[in-house]
Amino acid sequence: MENLNIVPFVSVDNMMKLVLHLGPERVMTDLAGYIEADFRRWQSFDKTPRVASHSEVGVIELMPTSDGEMYGFKYVNGHPKNTKEGLQTVTAFGLLAEVNTGYPILLTEMTILTALRTAAMSALAARQLAPKGATVMAMIGNGAQAEFQALAFKAICGVNEVRLYDIDPAATAKCVRNLAGSGLALTACKTAEEAMEGAGIITTCTADKQCATILTDNMVGAGVHINAVGGDCPGKTELHRDILLRSSIFVEYPPQTRIEGEIQQLDPDHPVTELWQVITGAATGRSDPRQITLFDSVGFAIEDFSALRYIHDQLKALPYSEPLDMIADPDDPRDLYGMLLRAKAKAA
Repeated sequence: MENLNIVPFVSVDNMMKLVLHLGPERVMTDLAGYIEADFRRWQSFDKTPRVASHSEVGVIELMPTSDGEMYGFKYVNGHPKNTKEGLQTVTAFGLLAEVNTGYPILLTEMTILTALRTAAMSALAARQLAPKGATVMAMIGNGAQAEFQALAFKAICGVNEVRLYDIDPAATAKCVRNLAGSGLALTACKTAEEAMEGAGIITTCTADKQCATILTDNMVGAGVHINAVGGDCPGKTELHRDILLRSSIFVEYPPQTRIEGEIQQLDPDHPVTELWQVITGAATGRSDPRQITLFDSVGFAIEDFSALRYIHDQLKALPYSEPLDMIADPDDPRDLYGMLLRAKAKAA
């Protein structure tokens, strides 16, 4: 009989080994496939906005969902001030469990996995919404997420040129260095406007927890797709409100996005389209070459569920986990205290 108290645990080291074994571009392409499959069965999931605990310096969140057979959640933080202290802005871990027993079947790091699934989600949305044949992307904000976004758009959308800008030139230099040899044509730009020249896709991904204006209305011309990643909690945005008013807006889950996304700047009833409806054909995506499409990305629990499901499937064939004894397993399920007494006697 399977030992249900032993849970596969994927450490940071094993996650890196798994990703490098498969290749980051393949992993993100695979993740996009898993997310798309789950979005196609959107109605089968429990859905709730993430449970957030905000402080003056950041946010800690839980992101739960279930499809009735498996339950998953992610713990994730967002602390922009951390980089000044030599710490990550975002850290995460996640758990997948069987609904039938309630027993966990996977515990894994999700700092790296979240970066991969965020980029995969962006590229999946852009494949539905971006101008046909767009091969140039502007990447505004060149921090920890930038390389993942660039590689996901290359693998999933056919982007072959990325124009980079960050207020910190060292971040752009880091990004250029890390993407050397990726097959992407890279241009380090001195302004956001310069980065956007000739770009059919614009990705914004900055970390500061404030209502910022990374893009002003006059910077955005007709016919582009905007992938707004950085605005992901109350009081944190990147786009001028007027850009939103000119755009067709696509979101993951409106009750969460209206609190956390760019559309927190708009009236509560401002029309938006849910991306799962575009994926299933229930709603139209891009309908006009001059249309500005905007994916107001905040990250939703179903995407993390998809990522957890993907890792669980990969571990059936790959050795990148270790056993974690984390569930009490008394001989008699009704005698948990007796288990303690027997352990005491054994130790004596």
